[in-house]
Amino acid sequence: MTLPIVYSAEVSKAMADGAAVVALESTIITHGMPYPANLETAREVEQVVRDNGAVPATIAIIDHKIHIGLEADTLENLAQAKDVMKLSRADLAVAVSNGRTGATTVAATMICAELAGIDVFATGGIGGVHKGAEASFDVSADLTELSQTAVTVVCAGAKAILDLPKTLEVLETNGVPVIGYQSDDFPAFWSRVSGLAAPLRMDGPEEIARAHKMRATLGLEGGQLVANPIPEESEIDAGYLNPIIAQAVAEAEAQNIGAKQVTPFLLGRIVELTEGKSLKSNIALVKNNAALGAKIARALKDL
Repeated sequence: MTLPIVYSAEVSKAMADGAAVVALESTIITHGMPYPANLETAREVEQVVRDNGAVPATIAIIDHKIHIGLEADTLENLAQAKDVMKLSRADLAVAVSNGRTGATTVAATMICAELAGIDVFATGGIGGVHKGAEASFDVSADLTELSQTAVTVVCAGAKAILDLPKTLEVLETNGVPVIGYQSDDFPAFWSRVSGLAAPLRMDGPEEIARAHKMRATLGLEGGQLVANPIPEESEIDAGYLNPIIAQAVAEAEAQNIGAKQVTPFLLGRIVELTEGKSLKSNIALVKNNAALGAKIARALKDL
């Protein structure tokens, strides 16, 4: 069968020209914030990639096709779409075959990026081990995807709503390189530090690009996780945020919210409890990651 992939005009030209391309997920558009803020943010993040010398490829599933890059009207339609599936490895093929509209999580974006020949993906924060996972077994598919799909993922660490020590343990078990970018500390999404050591440290895009290439040379499966701390001026102090996270987690448990609904619920509730501060920080860190992702993609092309 022919791969059901279509490229936007901008991405198609970039790939034909051998230009740097950065994959972007679409759940931040459909499940991250309301319209029109989601559309404005998506456009701004794409522009950050361009401003740093690469071409953005926002990925989504529409009308039986994996769209690698979205035309302006398609992006706007997606930002207003209802009943959009939140896709991971388990349901990606079903959405494509059934013609459903689907937004890609970290795992699904990695899969689609690799199929399209894109090596770098910039996102906000990865999923991980949820608090209480020893009872619920709620562990994000993002972690296993990182162990088997050869894409370098730039993030601001794992989302701070998660059990970060267990998340790092699972990444280590799965052989995923976790690289602190210009930092010895693993960032905690809205905060620059978590108190947990980053297993590796790299200080430049070229170093990260060389490691990506060497993994392929050595035949190592999986990708790299680049943990890029949120800019200082945009971070939220963990002392202020931790009680709010605990309250949101308790509310989710009381309402029996779980599976794919838990992360959107928690992030939305934290936006409410912080009076919008967490959303502003979230947007800032995504842009910061998009800029670094573009620099890594350019460095890979230079190699």
